[in-house]
Amino acid sequence: MDFLIKNAKKDNHAKLIARFQVEMAKETENMDLNLEKTEKGVLHIFDNPKEGEYWVSLYKGEMIGCLLTLYEWSDWRQGTVLWVHSVFVKKEFRGKGVYKNLYLRLQEKVRQNPRYLGIRLYVDKRNLDAQKAYKALGMTDEHYKLFEWMA
Repeated sequence: MDFLIKNAKKDNHAKLIARFQVEMAKETENMDLNLEKTEKGVLHIFDNPKEGEYWVSLYKGEMIGCLLTLYEWSDWRQGTVLWVHSVFVKKEFRGKGVYKNLYLRLQEKVRQNPRYLGIRLYVDKRNLDAQKAYKALGMTDEHYKLFEWMA
């Protein structure tokens, strides 16, 4: 299956990315997101590209997957780590290499630019399918443990 991977465009992709995020939150964390608020959150990235960017996977012109990358400055390493957020692949395309192709594109971006140091992400502990996919691509969960406080 051939997928086209590209940077998302505000006018073409923002609303569908928001719908994908609402669906993903329900599926993975049984969380009901407010679509209007999520759309505003998605638009924020398009309006503030220094904070991150969306990548989309297209098949025959249809958006079938997406992810968000955010930038983290590392003072220890004097460079930027790409954080992957908001990964979503439509159910009928899972297991067909959609995320793998997105990930490989990000790896290439890191390899081509010396200011980028690597790729990180976090995943819900219960999302075993996603963890399996990440490990299959050579990512590890051995170094850090995530702690959070959310208001």
